[in-house]
Amino acid sequence: MDVGELLSFKPTPTPKRPNEDESEDSEDETVRPPKTRRLGSSKTHRLAHLKGQPLPKEPMITDKEREDILRFVETEATEGEVLDDTTVKKLVLNFEKKALKNREMRIKFPDQPEKFMESEVDLHEALQDLSAVATVPDQYPLLVELKCISSLLELLSHDNTDISTKVVHLLQEFTDVDILHESEEGAEELINALAEAEAPALLLHNLTRLDEQVPDERDAVHNTLGIIENITEFRPELCHEVAKQGFLQWILKRLKLKVPFDGNKLYATEILSILLQNTPENRKLLGELDGIDVLLQQLAFYKRHDPSGAEEQEAMENMFDALCCALMEPANRDRFLRGEGLQLMNLMLREKKMSRNGSLKVLDHALAGPDGKDNCNKFVDILGLRTVFPLFMKTPKRKRLLTVDQHEEHVVSIISSMLRNCQGSQRQRLLAKFTENDLEKVDRLLELHFKYMDKVDRTEKEMEQDTEETDDDAQYLKRLSGGLFTLQLIDRIILEVCTAGPPTIKQRVQRVLSLRGGSLKIIRHVMREYAGNLGDAGSEEWRQQEQQHILQLVDKF
Repeated sequence: MDVGELLSFKPTPTPKRPNEDESEDSEDETVRPPKTRRLGSSKTHRLAHLKGQPLPKEPMITDKEREDILRFVETEATEGEVLDDTTVKKLVLNFEKKALKNREMRIKFPDQPEKFMESEVDLHEALQDLSAVATVPDQYPLLVELKCISSLLELLSHDNTDISTKVVHLLQEFTDVDILHESEEGAEELINALAEAEAPALLLHNLTRLDEQVPDERDAVHNTLGIIENITEFRPELCHEVAKQGFLQWILKRLKLKVPFDGNKLYATEILSILLQNTPENRKLLGELDGIDVLLQQLAFYKRHDPSGAEEQEAMENMFDALCCALMEPANRDRFLRGEGLQLMNLMLREKKMSRNGSLKVLDHALAGPDGKDNCNKFVDILGLRTVFPLFMKTPKRKRLLTVDQHEEHVVSIISSMLRNCQGSQRQRLLAKFTENDLEKVDRLLELHFKYMDKVDRTEKEMEQDTEETDDDAQYLKRLSGGLFTLQLIDRIILEVCTAGPPTIKQRVQRVLSLRGGSLKIIRHVMREYAGNLGDAGSEEWRQQEQQHILQLVDKF
């Protein structure tokens, strides 16, 4: 075969894309001029090297397909119906017609499903068509104006759960946070419409009739929780409304279900954390619904068992976080105490499972501040000192989810809270711990003092090099997160044990400080700054008492 034959050669078209306008005669195809022209003389040299080798087959495409590809390359858009106002109105009108037809057929033939089944399929298809609007959030105001959102919410109570689950899926697509942020106006209109119609209550009513053994209905439960997450993330102030309309109660009931762990339980714990995080009213409501007991019962399983996988571990951590949030409500501290939450947390710390990370955080929240007084005294009574001080002396390496710094912060915070809140014999037992084994705990305190002094020094040097201007409050917060908060807690403990304990403690502190180049003046300075920046915990009267107490300790020191 010479070069000329190669140039005129055309492979047989592939059967996958036949060309109807051309003859099937292979001889005609071999002499088609367009193909010869497309190869061109510039390729002749290269083709000469291919003599004797079979050429790869080239798929055939029609002229129309070629034009479509060129148009797509030029405009980066394919032909398709644009979702303008007219198209959206058509979709909504079609949906409303199908919904009305289905309602009429169900009323007319309530006991003859074969009569209304066709209208139900049509309605399902109309809902599927509406999902296209989820890609254009600018059209959400039109959906609201046409009362489409109200009609969709009405269908949540449809007798056929296939319809209600489809509506849930559609609403989940509409409220996707990434979509909402594409159009501020559209998102506002949609969320307002859902809030005014009390959508959480309607979604909840649908949830109560879903059977999670059925895959589609299980997905609908997940999508419902997704809707709640989306609307509360976009508008956090709706958290209270969501809880008030019954979702908090449903979540607690779902957690108590004796079924194997699944994704819906994980999602329920996530929503619980979201609802409690920044909403004091929800923390109070949780306590009133016996939520503290429910959380303690759920967490009790992890006292002697580790989670079976990453998802279950995340669910466990979510429940610990929810418990920490709940304990910020004073009334819940009493419920935690009565529900033997302290005993459970203490046992978790001793069992050395993964749960001890969460239990340490919960104890920190339960004992902190003026509302932690009863819990502090009780913790000493149940021999909690035997559990906490080994953790203070040595940070565990196995099954530790917290960082070393986080672990040390929680432990010193617990000890600091007990020194402030314990009274009588419990306080004496606590102080006596620092005199044991040749004052080893005092040495550990000073070791931590120097560690966090170095961290604060490094943070302050980094801030000096930072050219960005920040106000005093921002600088103080940066120093707190850079180690100052833990340093304040450590120095607070040093002050308390030096003034209330035997003289040998203060003598050891002075000796170690002088050996390592530290001074009492630095500790006094740290504590004066701490006294001048007390947080919002407790009442104004308590803050004044606390400030006065710290300054008295500084003077005695």
